[in-house]
This record gives sequence, C-alpha cells and structure tokens, in this order.
Amino acid sequence: QVQLVESGGGLVQAGGSLRLSCAASGRTFSSHVMGWFRQAPGKEREIVAAISTSGLNTYYAASVKGRFIISRDNAKNTVYLQMDSLKPEDTAVYYCAAKWGDSWSRNNYEYDYWGQGTQVTVSS
Repeated sequence: QVQLVESGGGLVQAGGSLRLSCAASGRTFSSHVMGWFRQAPGKEREIVAAISTSGLNTYYAASVKGRFIISRDNAKNTVYLQMDSLKPEDTAVYYCAAKWGDSWSRNNYEYDYWGQGTQVTVSS
C-alpha cells in the first residue's frame, strides 16, 4: 500500500513558478513509476509528466515540455514537479500517482495509487 500526499499548489501569476511535492508512505516507493496528472474543470484528467523508478527516464506532455521538470528522491520517498513559465491554461488540480513496476503509462487507469490533489491557479 502506498499513500501519496501532494503539496505546493497555490495561486501564481502567469510567467511565475511553483514546485509541487508528493510525499509517499511505504517501503516500495522506489519500485513505482511516478506520474503527475492534472484535471481542469470540465476536462478529462491528463498526464503531465512521468518518471521511471530510477529517475533516469522521464516523459512530458507536449504542452509542458521545456517548462516543467519532474524529479524524484527515492531516499526521501518524494517526487517533485517544478513548474516554470506558468500559463493560465495550466490551471487545474494536480495529482501525483504511483504505478508498480518500471513501465510508465500515460493512462490514468493504469496507476495504482493516487494523492488527493493540489490546486494550481495561474492568473493572467
């Protein structure tokens, strides 16, 4: 069982930055691919970024590539999402998720554990 708790969301002006953190409980964090997803009102949940168990491989959605960076610290059981050059269209609830094994997926139904979400609001 893995429990995930996100933090770091908030209100920021366009062009600003935020850093999201997701702290995981349990001893198997390093055996899970970690992903960040987001869901805006009236839209489906979509993947933002994912990172392999070792942290050596990452994936980014085209809409955030070059602006967001995902990273993880297996010693601290934490995954991060550094978000720079934020845009109003980045406004959403951001969720971290864990998927057992080392094959990442962009499909939210393939992730086994989810956090409660943290609101990110970008004003224009």
